[in-house]
Amino acid sequence: MFKYRDININYKDYGKKDGNAIVYLHGWGQNIEMMEPIANPLEKSNRLIILDLPGFGASEEPKEVWSIEDYADMVHELLKELNVEKPNMIGHSFGGKITLMYASKYEVNRIILLASPYKKSTKKPSLKVRILKKMKNIPGLGGIAEKIKSKMGSTDYKNASPTMRNILVKHVNTDIVEDIKKITCPSFIIWGDKDDAVPVSDAYDLEKIIKDSGLTIYEGCTHYAYLERLDKTNAIIASFMK
Repeated sequence: MFKYRDININYKDYGKKDGNAIVYLHGWGQNIEMMEPIANPLEKSNRLIILDLPGFGASEEPKEVWSIEDYADMVHELLKELNVEKPNMIGHSFGGKITLMYASKYEVNRIILLASPYKKSTKKPSLKVRILKKMKNIPGLGGIAEKIKSKMGSTDYKNASPTMRNILVKHVNTDIVEDIKKITCPSFIIWGDKDDAVPVSDAYDLEKIIKDSGLTIYEGCTHYAYLERLDKTNAIIASFMK
């Protein structure tokens, strides 16, 4: 366990200790196990670090509402503790957004982004959500609106604690495009063309924003494209990380 800002963070550090360090960051609502299928094949020649992001798996929740930058800073402090400089990083979804923020602030060798959101969602809120927003502004109805929202919201939102719900809302509404423009390391992007969580159009835009980047689209795959074409993903990672 790693202690940061008075919370315990669970992580695994295995593989070849003097090998290339690769850090894996999972998506929202996931844990270490979701990244092991793309980490374990590399353990003979690389040092692998996978963590349960705070609020997930065996890691404790943040005690206040963290930003994407807070999560990136936490990863940086963990890597300092492990004497890892200029890591390689692989992030899926929420973990990919943290990876982008990390690479915009700190030195990295290479990054791989798996369906990584990076701008504020442009999806228009439903009629129910618009009504609930108005209810929250009416004296005495704010608490009722929050209870209704927790029952009708996304699965991620419904499964989250109050603190994690606020972190999720903050994450969804955070645009990091200007931060991404600072990234100079080689980057590779993997996306599914049937992704209904983060549209594939974002992948093409992201490739344009990051100066030194490549992109591959998996046809017929969803937000979990990296697992749906596991052999292909592992081949790309092995080649890109050499």
